[in-house]
Amino acid sequence: MTLPWPLIGTPLAEVLTPMPVIDEDRLEANIARAQGFMDAQGLAFRPHIKTHKIIEVARAQIAAGAVGINCQKLTEAEVFAEAGFDDILITYNILGAAKLAGLRDLNARVARLTVVADSETTVAGLAAAFASGKPLAVLVECDTGGGRCGVQTPAEAAALAIKIAEAPGLRFQGLLTYPSVGGAAAVEGFLQATMALLAARGIDCPVRSNGGSPDLWQANLVPSATEHRAGTYVYNDRSMVRAGECGAQDLAMHVLATVVSRPTPTRAVLDAGSKALTSDLLGFSDFGEIEGLAGARIVSLSEEHAVVDLSACSGALPEVGDQVRVIPNHTCVVSNLFERMVFHRGGRVTRVEDVAARGTVW
Repeated sequence: MTLPWPLIGTPLAEVLTPMPVIDEDRLEANIARAQGFMDAQGLAFRPHIKTHKIIEVARAQIAAGAVGINCQKLTEAEVFAEAGFDDILITYNILGAAKLAGLRDLNARVARLTVVADSETTVAGLAAAFASGKPLAVLVECDTGGGRCGVQTPAEAAALAIKIAEAPGLRFQGLLTYPSVGGAAAVEGFLQATMALLAARGIDCPVRSNGGSPDLWQANLVPSATEHRAGTYVYNDRSMVRAGECGAQDLAMHVLATVVSRPTPTRAVLDAGSKALTSDLLGFSDFGEIEGLAGARIVSLSEEHAVVDLSACSGALPEVGDQVRVIPNHTCVVSNLFERMVFHRGGRVTRVEDVAARGTVW
């Protein structure tokens, strides 16, 4: 059975659940606010499209003034290149013959394609794949406290930059980091030290790319950076509210869900399980916040069910058949769970967009 997608003008109360819904006014305000801040700081802004994976949302970000887009994986970048985006940064080490062949094809089609590397192994693979043809721009990824990928010291960063600059078919483009929250001082120190080492070798470092939505409004604290990357800001989520980076009025994504059971006075069950709400806790003790229902806690998720503890609630409680709005802990994962996303304004559907890069994890 194929169920219909809502027509333009459909009230949200009539939208099939579970369904993520995007508030157009808040989306537009989030894009404008972030771009305005970056413009005021003289920083290039490069949105990370893994948050939404939607072509039209990325186009709105570019129209607002973004210099290009940030993708996480090769296949994600291919989707956006096919849609006409011509300045793409892929912030993931690309390894293996099949992926490198795809990267060569992508580089031939995209005007400005940039990748990252944090090891000689990754650089060697890139150099072998791009020894002939159009050169590939490469940034050295630096670990400035995030504890994920990245070279560990400025000396290592400079050494890898020299390897890239000397490799046939590669062009050293600069440095990149995804720091820990509140890590501006560490980022600035790392960038300055590395730039000094490179300058001593006569190596230009035109791009210094910093990142993260949690530190978006503190991007000015890294004066050596030339650009900032952020993704979650476009929708915002529960973790961003907790971090003080936005307020409830800035939450553009909610997941509509329906109460399908009230087996006890203190328990409700929603039709939005782990296939609709992210299982990411991000430091929370529950799996999302139900808007307007203080004290309710989504205490467990199975594939198709969310169990809600109502024992701390007072006042009217939702009954079977009632629709609720869930603020997800982490919006980016929710986007990858759905084929389409419903947008609305004033409580009525304005459009339905394909999540074009859903499942692009290679």
